[in-house]
Amino acid sequence: MLLLTASAAIIFPFLFLVLFRMPAKKGMTFSAILVVVLSYFVWGMEERVISASILEGAHKTLTILFILFGAIVLLNTLRRTGAVDRINQGFRNISPDMRVQAVIVAFLFGSLLEGAAGFGTPAAVTGPLLVALGFTPLAAATLALVADSTAVPFGAVGTPIQVGLGNLPEAGTELYNQIAVRVAQIDMFVGSLIPLVLIMLLVLFFGKEKRMKDIVEMVPWALMTGFTYTGSALLYANLFGFEFVAILAGLTGLFVASVTAKKGWLLPKASWTGAKTDQEEAPPSDMPLIAAWAPYAIIVVLLLLTRIVPSVKQAALTWIDGTWNNILGVEGITSQWQVLYSPGAVLILATVLSVFIQRKPLRHFLDASKESLISMKDAGLALLATLALVQVFANSGLNTADLISMPQYIATILSDNLGFMWLFVAPFLGEIGSFITGSATVSTLTFSPIQYNIAENTGLNTETVLALQMLGSSAGNMICVHNVVAAGTVVGLSGKEGDIIRKTVVPALWYGAAVGIIAMLLFA
Repeated sequence: MLLLTASAAIIFPFLFLVLFRMPAKKGMTFSAILVVVLSYFVWGMEERVISASILEGAHKTLTILFILFGAIVLLNTLRRTGAVDRINQGFRNISPDMRVQAVIVAFLFGSLLEGAAGFGTPAAVTGPLLVALGFTPLAAATLALVADSTAVPFGAVGTPIQVGLGNLPEAGTELYNQIAVRVAQIDMFVGSLIPLVLIMLLVLFFGKEKRMKDIVEMVPWALMTGFTYTGSALLYANLFGFEFVAILAGLTGLFVASVTAKKGWLLPKASWTGAKTDQEEAPPSDMPLIAAWAPYAIIVVLLLLTRIVPSVKQAALTWIDGTWNNILGVEGITSQWQVLYSPGAVLILATVLSVFIQRKPLRHFLDASKESLISMKDAGLALLATLALVQVFANSGLNTADLISMPQYIATILSDNLGFMWLFVAPFLGEIGSFITGSATVSTLTFSPIQYNIAENTGLNTETVLALQMLGSSAGNMICVHNVVAAGTVVGLSGKEGDIIRKTVVPALWYGAAVGIIAMLLFA
């Protein structure tokens, strides 16, 4: 009964969203209610702890909605100013081939955004850009989520590594850099295939003809692009440490992919548009390309300033602090929200500045804000239920039955029964953590001590096991409910979260299995 209760936070969302195809606002509400009931009657959580956990989830919902609002209002404003049309015109000038566009926009530009921002920002930004390029909303959301994986360990200037591993006995820059290198080493053999995986998903799931030829002819360019990213990531991890890997590798990959695509190197002569919607292309825009891209440049610069420059970072962390400490007097149940440090604040500021840079009326921003708020209603309800469930699950160690927390219980059962093949299992523990908590950082923060202890007890290399935790939690980004809700909302698919997860679950499981197998072959 204890194992079933601990696993309820995994089983119910999968059951309601994927099998019963309920919209997230309904399926996650049912899941949250059932998990709360089991937490009270089986796990011995007190009413005050459960209530504080639900309020913590509500507060965290606001922090995510703030980021989501920033991403949606940016898109809606740039649509009104004509910048989106100009940006997409630029992408089409590089290549009209949708397979190339998917890799450049979702994987490489998304990796750059992941390195600077994290927190689900890449899928929320790249998904709408793909829609504007003529991808269907479901294709855009699926590709954006799958692409936002390889860069995740190095997201938000290395936050998943620095924070996620921060509670280990050997925590420090030396350990973080060692894990970063091992992550990059393993991912040379798996992350390099993500561009090809994106092309396969696009052709087989969303292409009108679904021909293998349309995949096979892209193999040389896709592998070149993938290895450019992962090879440069390994180089930068060795040279500069863990913080700037995704940013620098994303820029390197963008440059190489754009140049080769523009010149047609390693690409078939005929461009593929077999998944394009019937929407009419916008007429050529006279907006300078640099003005259209200005808000994204501002976003990257502001994110880096608030994370690298100590005085700016300190101001962003302290000037407007919406943190809620010790909710309902329960020590340890706290939800942080440094408003100016949030990517949401950066996105909103960049949007306002873009209106002036592009010399458009401010009403574009005001109208876009109203439209964005209305479009977020369903996402807000879904996120509220999801994060209530997540926080009850995470805080379940605060109980009267002297039980360890549900995440620790699951990890202990897995390690006791599967310790002999732990290099294969370790990534899936990371995936479970991300699926439930919605964060690779929180997944690693929760499970890295357990992974460390298992490695010590079984004689496995701790660097390898912790790297697999990082890689698994990154793959979990493809299926975690609140990322799926956010990605679906920005492309107009609220209520279709189950459809998205059914498309992303196979790549997520493949990624976990692949990194585990590589680790067993090369680092056992």
